[in-house]
Amino acid sequence: MCALSYFLEREGLLTTGISLVRENTASMEPPRALWVSFPLGRPLGVPGDAAFQHRVIDAALALFDREAGPVLEDFPEDAPVVESEGGAACPIAFASTLPETGTWEMALSAELAALRPWYDLARRRRKGRTLVGVSADAPEDNIRAIGHLVDAGERPTDIKWLKHAVEDLRTLYLEAMTAQPGRQDAAVVQRQFWADTQFGAAVLRVFEDYQSSDDPRMKMIARMLAPRDAVGHSTGPAGTAPLASDGDAR
Repeated sequence: MCALSYFLEREGLLTTGISLVRENTASMEPPRALWVSFPLGRPLGVPGDAAFQHRVIDAALALFDREAGPVLEDFPEDAPVVESEGGAACPIAFASTLPETGTWEMALSAELAALRPWYDLARRRRKGRTLVGVSADAPEDNIRAIGHLVDAGERPTDIKWLKHAVEDLRTLYLEAMTAQPGRQDAAVVQRQFWADTQFGAAVLRVFEDYQSSDDPRMKMIARMLAPRDAVGHSTGPAGTAPLASDGDAR
């Protein structure tokens, strides 16, 4: 869509768009784009909330008022949480499957290993289809690297790798967590991911590190990693140190 906007603008047609992957939009520099922090496939937020969806559309259309471009603006709201009467049916109980290793790297690797069979099952049911694959590295390599960084108290220096790794692993987790038969409420599963999984807790530690920086660029990176409604749901192996928060990328 970013490339198409260039051709339309050359013909005198003004364009605006909604971006779900901020770094891709930033690199392509379309004339006007609104970045939203919603899950892939939901550019207007959650289904059924017309008022919220209209606010997103209005914000995208308001970019026509800008005098010059390219314009890339962040939508200030996360998608609202939708309450569900039923609980999420996750195939594993996270608290009981993790060994008391004391390290994030080992705990995250164990958690991923427990979820892997359910992810494979979910993929078979979808005839091989999956949204995992944006990262060039294997999920096992990514989760070990993230765990090692949290254990060492180091800030990732390769932001593109970090975003792709987190996106791939989060997608794998969510696809695995919905593998059991029956209707799965996406919002409930998302909340369980952030509240109950060790990986969700590790991502929140990285989020808090970037969010605590005085550098606006670091805060922007934080928002790419976790939605606002996920902040505060932090668990994880006891006795591990938080990431350094000196405001300088190492």
